[in-house]
Parts: sequence; C-alpha cells; structure tokens
Amino acid sequence: MTTPLFRGRLVRLTAPDPERDAETLARWSRDSEYLRLVDSIPARPQTAKEWQDYLAKTVERADLYAFHIRTVEDDRFVGDVGIGIGNWASGEAEVGIGLGERADWGKGYGTDAMHLALRYAFGELNLARVSLEVFAYNPRAVRSYEKAGFKLEGVQREWLRRGGRRHDMIHMGILSEEWRARPPSGSE
Repeated sequence: MTTPLFRGRLVRLTAPDPERDAETLARWSRDSEYLRLVDSIPARPQTAKEWQDYLAKTVERADLYAFHIRTVEDDRFVGDVGIGIGNWASGEAEVGIGLGERADWGKGYGTDAMHLALRYAFGELNLARVSLEVFAYNPRAVRSYEKAGFKLEGVQREWLRRGGRRHDMIHMGILSEEWRARPPSGSE
C-alpha cells in the first residue's frame, strides 16, 4: 500500500497528546459557539488539567479510535476526530469531528480529516457502515458530510433545546461500498 494512512493533502491524524494539546482544548472549551456545534451537552469551560485527564482516559478506551488533526504545513493542532465502535459484529461505528478555531473553518481541513477517518474506518478497521449526527442549525457541516458521501438516514424533530428554541437532529450514514465507489479525493 503506497497511500499514507494518516496523512492527507492538508492535514494528518495523530495520537491525542494530553501534554501538548490540553491548553488549546481548554481555550476551545471557552467558545460556546464551537461547543454548541460539536456537542449536545451544556457548554461549559474546562481547564487544561481536566482535558489532560479526559485525553488520558480516551486513549485507553478499546471502543474509540481518537485522533488529533494537525496541519501538514506547520503541524498546528486544529481539531479532533473520533471513530466510536457501536458494534463489531455488525461492523458499525459513529464518527465525530470538530475544528476549534473559526479561522480554520472552510479551508478544507475538516473534509480532508473526514476522508482520512473514513479511509481508516473502512480500510483499516474493515467496518461496514459509519454514521454521524449533526444539528440542523449547522448546514455547513451537513454540506461537508454530503460531500464526503454521507446520506441522510433520518431526522429527529425538535431533538435539542438551544437558545429557547427546539432544533432537529439529522442522522447521516455511509456504507463501505458507497465510500469505495466514490471518486478519488485530493487526499490520495
């Protein structure tokens, strides 16, 4: 195999580094807009120590493949992506991704990282399907996931209450055969 497993055109996936990245994660946890795009739990700031402890536990989990996203150009930590195994017998997992700095949004880092995560999920872990959930108030993410090959699988209406309003949760998925049949991306 000549294609690098963890390196794309713009980013590379690395192991989480609690010592190196905890302060950046703590800074991102003070950005309520970012937190409300990536998680449904109430937004709250966390300390670098809390992030170090969380990352240490994350790398020990057998059901989660967690990676940090770093730019190829300057090795800058820009986000994270995780593949959580739902069921090994059915070959099913859920993926989640987040880019912490607004300045890095819309530059292709997330698309490149998602491609690498799917290549890992389908090529290395031999999964049959990967799913994700995205809030309807994040149309930029929905478009990005569609670009990566994800298909709409369902909508849970008024699933989340935020800002005094109810919001839908969108469920999307991609099958191994669909991913393998897609046109090659610039990451390969």
